Amino acid sequence: ENVLTSGGSREAGLAAARAEFYEGSIARAICTFHEENGGWLRMSDLASFEVNPTPAESLRVFGATVYTCGPWCQGPFLLQILALMQFDDLASMGHNTPEYLHLLIEAVKLAAADREAHYADPDFTDVPISKLLSIEYNRARRSLITDMALGPEGFVSGDPDTTVTAPTPAFEGAVPELGNAQDTSYLCVIDGDGNCFSATPSDGVSGGPMIPGLGLCPSTRGSQSRMDPEHASAIAPGRRPRLTPNPAIAVFDDGRIFPLGTPGGDVQCQAMVQVFLNYAVFGMNPQEAVEAPRVSSYAFPNSFAPHDYFPYLLKLESRIASEVSKALVRQIF
Repeated sequence: ENVLTSGGSREAGLAAARAEFYEGSIARAICTFHEENGGWLRMSDLASFEVNPTPAESLRVFGATVYTCGPWCQGPFLLQILALMQFDDLASMGHNTPEYLHLLIEAVKLAAADREAHYADPDFTDVPISKLLSIEYNRARRSLITDMALGPEGFVSGDPDTTVTAPTPAFEGAVPELGNAQDTSYLCVIDGDGNCFSATPSDGVSGGPMIPGLGLCPSTRGSQSRMDPEHASAIAPGRRPRLTPNPAIAVFDDGRIFPLGTPGGDVQCQAMVQVFLNYAVFGMNPQEAVEAPRVSSYAFPNSFAPHDYFPYLLKLESRIASEVSKALVRQIF
């Protein structure tokens, strides 16, 4: 009989369950499978793993303080898009008009360039997140958005110390198709006391082997690391890949709490920005904000290998008027 069945405390039970997974028979089964198949995972890797809670990143914008996870994932990408859009009167532009969507799309490109250049495991990389979110920096970056769409030459990250730009590599590939692959999960709950929980517990089974006898697949998130040793998120021992899952919570100045998150890889932050602005700026209720048609840009390197890059690829949901899509095309050519 062990602590899991002997009526011990909840804390003791959780510790015993964790020890079994990371140091006991489950860990041995995982590592044996890896060794037998040429993998690198070892018992010492699992035994030394622990989660270190870190403070959220935040930005006060559009009447709310938006909280995200740090730059070990793409969480601040959401904040940077909003930071670039805060200088414009979005309500007067109108929802899903060419003017509004053009600003959104170009802000996504500029924020994605900084994500590509700077975001990484902060235990290994000094990420200048406070400068990337500053008013001064984003005002300067906003000035780069004109009436025409930024092409490959415009996909440049900003140096937050001097607000000058530097080129970022781009990768070409086949145009991605929409499929029915299993995707990320998102969960949020607000209880009667106002406690809010927002989580993206995503580690799918696609792309990796199932461990015989366990019915689980160790994380395949390593595919979000980079093989280029000069890249901010280069693969290295103990270094976390820059993940795409990124839950968020917006706390409005009047006390309203608005958790948000979604499946979608690199589309996540783009969709979350649109849902947030639908609610915060355009006055939609939560259901309307989620159901309103959205756009997504692919004009930056994908977070997943082989990190394809499509400078002029934009996807619009079919409920967006064709006149709008035609106007956006005219801004490219």
